[in-house]
Amino acid sequence: MKELLEKLLEGETLASEEARLLMSNLLEEPVKEAQIAAFVTALRIRGVRASELEGFADALLDLAITVDLSDNDTIDVCGTGGDSKGAFNISTATAFVLAGAGYKVAKHGNYGVSSSCGSSNVLEALGITFSTDRSKLLKAIEETNVCFLHAPLFHPALKRIQPIRKELGFRTVFNMLGPLVNPTRPGTQMNGVYSNSLLRLYQHVLSRRGTRFTAFHSQDGYDEITLTAPIMSVTKSGEGELTSHHFQLPQLHTDDIKAPTTIEESARLIVTILEGRGTAAQEAVVSANAALAMFTHEEKGALPDYVARATAAIKSGKALDVLKRSIELA
Repeated sequence: MKELLEKLLEGETLASEEARLLMSNLLEEPVKEAQIAAFVTALRIRGVRASELEGFADALLDLAITVDLSDNDTIDVCGTGGDSKGAFNISTATAFVLAGAGYKVAKHGNYGVSSSCGSSNVLEALGITFSTDRSKLLKAIEETNVCFLHAPLFHPALKRIQPIRKELGFRTVFNMLGPLVNPTRPGTQMNGVYSNSLLRLYQHVLSRRGTRFTAFHSQDGYDEITLTAPIMSVTKSGEGELTSHHFQLPQLHTDDIKAPTTIEESARLIVTILEGRGTAAQEAVVSANAALAMFTHEEKGALPDYVARATAAIKSGKALDVLKRSIELA
């Protein structure tokens, strides 16, 4: 491990297996906190290479509590966080809409990174509890089409890293890894990231896994599809640009998607949107994100048709029913 860490500190690129070994050793051996701090600082200064991100993600999956949900061909809608933009919990609302539209969803999430209210914060406030019990997760999938995976429960090896990250106070490689380490290994991933440069790394990792995926970054800084600016997107087929026009939805202003100030208000907003009482802008944003997830999963069709399917899941009350049943099962 010391040799690999030295190689990294010298600015050399680690092969995927080297990166996998280094991350495994950092998390499993009695490594000094100073070495972990040196590791994340070196990567922050130099930047993470594609082969390294792949190896780091593989190591975290090796060490995770994994759950086999492969019979359900699930979708994950998860962003990196770290954009510091303050949008409401779009991906959380999107998960309920997808489930209401009949898709199976295994939503990976955590407490807030760039805000005080991440997906796990808002789900807890809604009355949903988290578990690693496969039978409970399968029951949730079977009865509601969605289960929620609270990252800290499935990645106990990262517990030691958390206080070091907090003390350092800057974004690290671990912020990049969240959407890549869903312990159920979903067949479809729609991932928002906090920078254009990270898109290419995601394209490398997810292409090599053979996953259906779309990764994207809004050109005004969001790790969500916000309809406020064009987004750069990558898939296994290449890269491109999407705008509100592709969804046949209006372009929005950042004020239209602003998050409430408290976790409780954020939870109430999710309910309001699923009840069909959100603003036109809030409903449009959630429908656009759900539409791209459906398109990614189906690998065919037209985005406006999937927008209509997502909107119908809200208007019919099916998305709200998913929330209500999820709470009952908690």
